[in-house]
Amino acid sequence: MSKGIMLLVAVSLLGTASAHAAPEPANPERQTPWKLYVDSREAFAMKQAQGNKVLLVDVRDPIEIMFTGFAPAVDVVVPFMSANLSKWNEQRSVYQVERDPAFAEKIAKALTDRGLGKDTPILLMCRSGGERGAPSAKELWGKGFASVYVVVDGFEGDTIKDGPEKNWRRVDGWKNSGLPWGYTLDRAKFPMGQK
Repeated sequence: MSKGIMLLVAVSLLGTASAHAAPEPANPERQTPWKLYVDSREAFAMKQAQGNKVLLVDVRDPIEIMFTGFAPAVDVVVPFMSANLSKWNEQRSVYQVERDPAFAEKIAKALTDRGLGKDTPILLMCRSGGERGAPSAKELWGKGFASVYVVVDGFEGDTIKDGPEKNWRRVDGWKNSGLPWGYTLDRAKFPMGQK
């Protein structure tokens, strides 16, 4: 698809996104004080139409991104929660996952590094839109950010509920919506030294 056609599609989708943004999630844990929700296609359309006037943030752990894939439209990776390789979670038999206490400051720095202010729309994308999307947005509430959107279907989307592919993530999400993604990471979008 040519860049001109892709831009035309993105602009038309943006009109749709503005008029028909993703509905508020039914689960209160997936809701945010901003009540701003987009699906992955709407997020892509916003990014294509507004470019650097929108900040698209992947809040997943970089190791997770390395194995599940990356969206090149993402501006920066700022993990909301990461595996602490020095701690073990006995109940779940996995590494302990911990919130980054400097998450809000890192988002503010990502804006500043791009010459943007806290009035810039921020799009937060996690794996499925649930476990980290809304909680990461809530972490930014009351800290001067004007509009924070959650990508409700995330990068991989929801799981299939029944059948031979039960629990596979093939329902929706960035990866399953025909949007650009791959396994090649852009090192410049992964700030080094993050915990």
